[in-house]
Amino acid sequence: MDRYESPAFARLFFAYTGSPSSIGGQLTLASERRYATAPLIVATHGDLALYPGNGESPTIEGFRLSTRGFKELTAVSHLGPALASLAQVKELDPHGPWPAAAEELLAATRETRAANSPELWRDLVRIKSFSGREPAIAAMVDYACAVTEQYLEQSLADPSYLTAETVRRDALEGPSAELPVPLNRIMVATFYLFGMDLGHRLITWFDGLGLPWEETMVIIAGRQGRPTAGVTRDSNSVAGVIGAASRGRLPDANLLIAPHAPVFPTYDGSNLDAVSALEPEYRRLWSGVRATCELGEQMFTGYPRFEPARSGSELPAIDGPADWFALTSRLRLVLEDPRQLLSGAVTDFAARQLVDNGNNPAQLLVPGLDDEPYPLCIVQGEAS
Repeated sequence: MDRYESPAFARLFFAYTGSPSSIGGQLTLASERRYATAPLIVATHGDLALYPGNGESPTIEGFRLSTRGFKELTAVSHLGPALASLAQVKELDPHGPWPAAAEELLAATRETRAANSPELWRDLVRIKSFSGREPAIAAMVDYACAVTEQYLEQSLADPSYLTAETVRRDALEGPSAELPVPLNRIMVATFYLFGMDLGHRLITWFDGLGLPWEETMVIIAGRQGRPTAGVTRDSNSVAGVIGAASRGRLPDANLLIAPHAPVFPTYDGSNLDAVSALEPEYRRLWSGVRATCELGEQMFTGYPRFEPARSGSELPAIDGPADWFALTSRLRLVLEDPRQLLSGAVTDFAARQLVDNGNNPAQLLVPGLDDEPYPLCIVQGEAS
């Protein structure tokens, strides 16, 4: 179908937008010059870059995919969801290939259990914020693997056993005499350990930079976790950690979440030029959005201004590390809410506790790890 476009109207349209010489383009460039010397933080799915301004080279801090222990902790976090998913697969396709998947999970769990030890966590994984907790982490992993092995072995021996009900009763929920620590608590523990390490490293890094937070620009760029997650301030765990690290000094308006922004490649120590190359585009993005927002005061003086919601996170408040109803409720909510990052269930809680305790991980009580009755191993349901 032919579409008519009036040249006169097109000229009027492009007078305001569509090119650097348009009025809108000039406003963006003027705003970009205004903020050219301000520090700019850009967080991707795996790295943080600080662009100091005035053309200085960025500094990079890896915080997720390139950090120690990410796959090890995540592998243990997945044990509960893996069993629940297996039961769902079997329910949907009882005669399908679920036994092969169960066998693979069982073999991988046994191999992990054999490789696990305090020495692995202390000497090889070597996460600074875990110092002193390596024996407890190893005991937790051994126990989690043992529970998973036992459940899988029974399911393979008797397929009728594999149901959502038995996954909840015999693996996820508790505690009980047969299940002294349920896998739900281990999921909280691994998420908390990840959040504690993330928060500790980023708070340490930011504190060392001595940023003027009131003037700092922040962009969280690209995809964070599953495709629908992390697109709001309350659902983005990185935003929460940055806010905590600023001790409340970062203005809300200075932090932008930009899922469609370009993402620099994961930093490997040799590609600083690739990170630097995107600075102009990031500054233009932040400045253009900020300039448009600032028109509100000029155009609508006397009308109510936008204020971010002050109701707090949509996740339940946590009264403390023993508040298991709230902690477990968060697991369900982050799973069901497509906006949430799964690993962000307790990251905000860990970051706040770090700030309240001088960024000292040793002062924190890790829910699901500290003070839990982990036996050294489990054989046929009996601790030994």
